[in-house]
Amino acid sequence: MKQHLNTLYVTTQGAYLSAERETVAVHIDKEEKLRVPLHLLESVVCFGRVSVSPYIMNRCSERGVGITFLTERGRFLARVQGPVSGNVLLRREQYRRADDPIHSAMLARSIVAAKIISSRNTLLRFVRDHQDGAACGPVKSAATSMKNCLKRLDAELPLDVVRGIEGEAARAYFGVFDHLILNSDNSMGFTKRVRRPPTDPVNALLSFLYTLVTHDVRSALEAVGLDPQVGFLHRERPGRPSLALDLVEELRAYVADRLALTLINRRQVGTDGFTTQETGAVEMADETRRTVLTAYQERKEDELTHPVLGEKTTVGMIPHVQALLLARHLRGDMPTYQPFHWGG
Repeated sequence: MKQHLNTLYVTTQGAYLSAERETVAVHIDKEEKLRVPLHLLESVVCFGRVSVSPYIMNRCSERGVGITFLTERGRFLARVQGPVSGNVLLRREQYRRADDPIHSAMLARSIVAAKIISSRNTLLRFVRDHQDGAACGPVKSAATSMKNCLKRLDAELPLDVVRGIEGEAARAYFGVFDHLILNSDNSMGFTKRVRRPPTDPVNALLSFLYTLVTHDVRSALEAVGLDPQVGFLHRERPGRPSLALDLVEELRAYVADRLALTLINRRQVGTDGFTTQETGAVEMADETRRTVLTAYQERKEDELTHPVLGEKTTVGMIPHVQALLLARHLRGDMPTYQPFHWGG
């Protein structure tokens, strides 16, 4: 099993990364602030105006440590990595399966079913913990709608129908997401999912966490030799990591949504940690971003029993496990792909 390593997130504008022997050194205003041994790192993520020396790029590439550059808001810009692992036969099989509408629909159906199970169990857990609350009725109703969506996925369906069911379940889920927010600060409320750009703090928080999960899934897919750009559920677009986005669907509720709700309900983040731009886009303040990154890294250390393997692992290892299971399926070692879902 792959060892769970850390991700170095650099958010301070103007920071400069260099190599000092076998470590990554972070300098701010020419003063060294941090050193991290390379052998403890899985990846480096730079937000905004962060510079990286050519030598550290070389050292990271040799060590298999990817360096990802994002805007301050978390939009992907570029990624520096060494030679792609795996073999061309695996990727060719991936492309063949992606071009096969029947196989694409089968994989997409499994992924969407897993997403609905985890999202629905998030709602059911809320109902179980707050049985006397006024919100239980709408949340139960949404869970019932999602159960009906799940039943419809039992049949073999074309890809467009699978996507339609996924959208219907997502609308039911996010339609009651505001009820899961227990923070009495009404300004941290949620009306609907808004992506580009997020127009309220909750959407900004969710989008940022989804970006972090996507980064980890993309790295995991590259590590096993799969092409993150060619997916089954998501349509291919230039620069879009469609396969990474496929597997992110399995992890949204369990990894990102639960963490977002925890941060809000425990008042670790609040409206004062966000700013609204002239365009209406809501962005995180630096301190809030650091709080979220710390919480996300801690979340990745949490242990669980993997529902497919039945073995103890960590949240941070789930993307690697799922990427490996998908690769085994595409190679023909496993008859079906077993997606990740949370049982509540």
